[in-house]
Amino acid sequence: MTLDEFRPAADELLKPFVSLSVRLGLTPDGVSLLAFLLAAAAAGAYYFAANAAIWYLLGALLVLANGWLDLLDGALARRLEVDSEGGDLLDHVLDRYADILIIAGLAAGISRYALGLAAVTGVLMTSYLGTQSQAVGLDRVYGGLLGRGDRLALVGLVTAVAPAIGGEIAGLTLVGWLLVVFAIIGHLTALQRFYGALGALS
Repeated sequence: MTLDEFRPAADELLKPFVSLSVRLGLTPDGVSLLAFLLAAAAAGAYYFAANAAIWYLLGALLVLANGWLDLLDGALARRLEVDSEGGDLLDHVLDRYADILIIAGLAAGISRYALGLAAVTGVLMTSYLGTQSQAVGLDRVYGGLLGRGDRLALVGLVTAVAPAIGGEIAGLTLVGWLLVVFAIIGHLTALQRFYGALGALS
């Protein structure tokens, strides 16, 4: 089970924020862009975390804000009745770049570039299989072992507690092990989605 399965409950929690966004005159595309900028800022914070652990805490807050806004843009589009394929495309493109930046920032902050590459490919393949299922006529897939909501929650949680857990465990910091999880579980989730879609097409 992934956090993406709780989107209906999240939509209920979002209603006050959607109403506020409407009053402020925000647009769904504007919210998507703001979410991306927060992800970019989080990546910068994680890069500098090697010098001061407080940057991990800032990065955690920025990542969680990115995840919240990523839910808000879709809910706002539905409220304003302006949801479109173009907006959906923009949202997905910005989400993928956000994923890349966040993981790159985490990897660069601990100088684990090969591990970062393995993690980001797992994340991107998971997202690709989710939307590719829709491209071949199936529903978009959000499930699997590790969806985007789960990843953002894990990044926020791990980097929030990382300053309190110093040192290495079996040669890796806590953030390093997070990248290992993304690398392994990400690819397993991608394969899970692939075989699920393949079975649905058979």
